[in-house]
Amino acid sequence: MSEAKHHLVWISVGANLGDKMENCRRAIIALTSCGDAALRSRSPFYRTAPVDYENQDWFVNAVLLIETTLSPEALLDRLKAIERGAGRKQDGIRFGPRPLDLDILFFDDIALKTSELTIPHPRLHKRRFVLQPLCDIDPDWQHPVLGCDAQTLLDRLPPDEQPVERVPF
Repeated sequence: MSEAKHHLVWISVGANLGDKMENCRRAIIALTSCGDAALRSRSPFYRTAPVDYENQDWFVNAVLLIETTLSPEALLDRLKAIERGAGRKQDGIRFGPRPLDLDILFFDDIALKTSELTIPHPRLHKRRFVLQPLCDIDPDWQHPVLGCDAQTLLDRLPPDEQPVERVPF
């Protein structure tokens, strides 16, 4: 019998409704308490300005590095179940307010595109609220499609856009 393959996965966690920090903390516990996903690293939390749909409260965001035996599809199912458990509705405004948002940023170094999932996350290179916490963990992480490291991607963003503020934890 072969041992299950272990994958390194980067996940963005965020919330801007309810108790934002508690929603994020509970999501991390829910994700890592089932025995098939272990937390390897977590960035600091950041208070971040909304992007795309700006008429809403600021978010709390962080990035996680987990090790898991789940496939990308099974992990996506788990993340969606955790979001639903936090009260997230799928019929809301695109990029609008939500009690919890969990996104797979990278899964090992694969590139994957299905009707349900795109890895690497298709907008992460445009998002300071993802790149700043990602750089806190590993600024040298190489984007498998764009071919450059996370710090370079962060440095390419205009410095006066998408404010982020570190939250004491």
